[in-house]
Amino acid sequence: MDTTQALAKLKALVNTSLHYTKDVYDRERLEEMKEILLELSQNLTSYSEDELEAFFNEDLGYVTPKVDVRAVVFEDNRLLLVKEKAEGRWSLPGGWADVGYSPAEIAQKEVREESGLEVMPLQLFKLVDKAKHPYPKSLNYVYKLFFYCEAKTFEVQPGLETSEARFFSREEVVNLQNISEDRNTRDDLLDAFEFHEHPTAGAKFDHVQ
Repeated sequence: MDTTQALAKLKALVNTSLHYTKDVYDRERLEEMKEILLELSQNLTSYSEDELEAFFNEDLGYVTPKVDVRAVVFEDNRLLLVKEKAEGRWSLPGGWADVGYSPAEIAQKEVREESGLEVMPLQLFKLVDKAKHPYPKSLNYVYKLFFYCEAKTFEVQPGLETSEARFFSREEVVNLQNISEDRNTRDDLLDAFEFHEHPTAGAKFDHVQ
């Protein structure tokens, strides 16, 4: 476990304990621990003070992993990617899960908002723990869900958060330089091609060691 993951886990334990404790003295000690963790995070990570303040105070109640949903959409043998305005890099359409929507509904909504396409999610084909794969380090503990979707329309257009949307061949993905690694690695994209060409009954996931 690296430093960022350790700090995030300690923060989750402290926030969860703060939610459940009824002892005023325990609460005081936990609040002091939280302040110490914040100071450690400022010294040991490159995140800004504002980012860390928001992170340490965002969770209420029992702290659980955040859920990132990604949609895999093909036109023939070409994969849909969108370019995020925020960083100018390519990724599968998707984003954080919203309250009030099922994961499949999130996949459908994100594709519509980021590419203009209407799709039907058919299968969850991959579910991974972000911390167990070579994504950039993150303070948030994240589960990533990948849905294989069938396209109902094919006229792409960028949305409010995207500047471009288009379909890529496998060769283009292999040589693509500006991939949004925080949203999906190149291996995620190649796994999408593999599933498209050789569908399996179950989802790929992190097995217990």
